[in-house]
Amino acid sequence: MTTQHPWRSFFMVSLALCIGTAGTALASPLYPLYQQLWQLLPSQITYIFVAYMFGCLATLLFLGRISNSFGFLRTLQIGLLFVIVGLTLSAIAPTALWLALGRFIIGIASGLISTSAMLGLISTIPKQHQHNAPQLSSIITVIGFGLGPFIGGLIAQFSTQPLITPYLPIIAAAILCFFGLFFVKVPVFQRQPFSIAARLEIPAAHYRSLFFIVGLTAFSAFAAFSLFASLSPSFVKDLIPWHGPLVSGSAIASILLVSALVQFSAKNLAAHQSLRWGLMTLLLSFMLLGLCMTMQWSLLFFISDILLGMGHGLSLLGAFGLIHQMTHTTNRAAVMSTYLFIGYLGTIVPIVAVGYLADHFGLNLAVLAFCIAVGLLCLGVLYWHKKTI
Repeated sequence: MTTQHPWRSFFMVSLALCIGTAGTALASPLYPLYQQLWQLLPSQITYIFVAYMFGCLATLLFLGRISNSFGFLRTLQIGLLFVIVGLTLSAIAPTALWLALGRFIIGIASGLISTSAMLGLISTIPKQHQHNAPQLSSIITVIGFGLGPFIGGLIAQFSTQPLITPYLPIIAAAILCFFGLFFVKVPVFQRQPFSIAARLEIPAAHYRSLFFIVGLTAFSAFAAFSLFASLSPSFVKDLIPWHGPLVSGSAIASILLVSALVQFSAKNLAAHQSLRWGLMTLLLSFMLLGLCMTMQWSLLFFISDILLGMGHGLSLLGAFGLIHQMTHTTNRAAVMSTYLFIGYLGTIVPIVAVGYLADHFGLNLAVLAFCIAVGLLCLGVLYWHKKTI
């Protein structure tokens, strides 16, 4: 019993993390349906998508240390309650504004769950495996993100109520996990006073250049995935012969499936090397996607999709490893919040810009501009990284 208990606790924390991240991307393959139902512009789709990010950023900024006051277990449960409320509101949303509100609440849940789950995984994993906790946290996060659009697309493809039914399994799983966490036993921790004062922290001075390299890498990887999650269901219909929520959901999920497989396969790769290879692969993916939008070759879309998953996995694996190296137990949560804050900015600024350009100049030109801009950013970060190490 004693040898199994840590794994049961680890499994429950992993399940909470998986459910929290699955809920965030669940709506992605449904956006064309919402667009058709409410006659939305591409920019309005991006606003709905980034509403989640604003909720997440607000949580990281003001509630990033809540686990230090209430413990990671109670924070996970609070996060799951927000998942249930946000997904329920999304399922019954009568207008785009209500859907955006549901997405905002899901963003709060994601911010609470992502920071507390990382602490929870480190606390519940058996000691002999603790050195793998950061990598496992990244892999589980990616698996959850991938399951969301796949489940949502699969159910929506065959459901008579495609804007309601896809949310129900994740809501049910969140309810079960919420009660299941009451049976998880965790070590006693030293509580800190609760405060919502904004606090973002960066590592010691000699790590700062490297930290911003890591942050901009996350910015690029998050932006790349968010482009596919928000707008690929709209532009994919012009590039490949198959259509429907399952197709777009599978395209999004495949990025994260590849990312998870790459992270698992490359978990012993040196963090600096993983980061460098990730940035180069992202850059290649952007080049091929830009060429695909210009030439309308469907094969290039699939290759770009796979390369994006590889670049996403390698760059984030390296980033998580370097964050772990440049922090210690007393500042890791605050530094991780800052890192995620920079990364999540990549899901807002470039995506809103793409939506604006799509309204005025067309989706193809907007995606091409994105590929050029974020590709140049990856190239600059690569050069900076080479000069720093």
